[in-house]
Amino acid sequence: MQFTKMHGLGNDYVYVDCFSQGVADPAGLAVRISDRHFGVGSDGLILIEPSEIADARMRMFNADGSEAQMCGNGIRCVAKYVYDHNLARTDTEFSLPGQGTFPASLRIETGRGILTVGLEIGPDGRVSRVCVNMGQPILDAAQIPVAADTPTVVNLPLPIDDQELSMTCVSMGNPHAVFFCEHLDSIDLPRLGPIIERHELFPERVNVHFVKADSPDDFTMITWERGSGITLACGTGACACAVAGVLTAKCRRLVTAHLPGGDLQLNWCQQDNCVYMTGPATEVFTGHWRE
Repeated sequence: MQFTKMHGLGNDYVYVDCFSQGVADPAGLAVRISDRHFGVGSDGLILIEPSEIADARMRMFNADGSEAQMCGNGIRCVAKYVYDHNLARTDTEFSLPGQGTFPASLRIETGRGILTVGLEIGPDGRVSRVCVNMGQPILDAAQIPVAADTPTVVNLPLPIDDQELSMTCVSMGNPHAVFFCEHLDSIDLPRLGPIIERHELFPERVNVHFVKADSPDDFTMITWERGSGITLACGTGACACAVAGVLTAKCRRLVTAHLPGGDLQLNWCQQDNCVYMTGPATEVFTGHWRE
């Protein structure tokens, strides 16, 4: 099987072009190929498949083999691969409300439906940056899902051990729990991450983010990703944190997220209520996997 290693801000996945080949057991393969000692090493496996309703379809599997609905960094890489490898091309422009246009666009089918992406093309004719319309955030607790007694979850106290954390929950097609704090250095993410991920409040588990609001225009975040553990970046998580920042009056709608792997530009647009995420996508290497 031929594969390509790609990453978005260090959030790395193994990508398989299923336009030309098949994967019989993607969940099992995700576990084996993601192993950083005995496999290729990644945060998971992403299949790039043909779609009857879009330019391509993305299926994403975490390192533990669980299938997730969406991956923000992953969809940017899928869009780059589809364009750079001529699986689909379009000259339709992509407009980012109030922030200009991208010269090309694609439509990617995901577990959250069809998402439209704008492509910035570099001097070498390849995609250098991708803007994704991530859709409208889901704030209804039952749809996230969170087993809470309130219709939305904003600044909800969550007792963990001997401390009480303030939690805001958002779904971007996958569930996120956001915790604003003053000092990220004091957060024991390897301990708190798995406890919160599998907390009884979350029937489908949850992605966990601790965030420091640096100013109304930017924030710094760290992530424990559901099914993968600590990651250098989480695109859907950054979107969820941006929405949580507005809901808790800590950030403006147009904001920069600083992640361990780099920065993302985010815009929770008032005009259409959609979150727009802009950032890079990088192809690292290709190889052949044999079992």
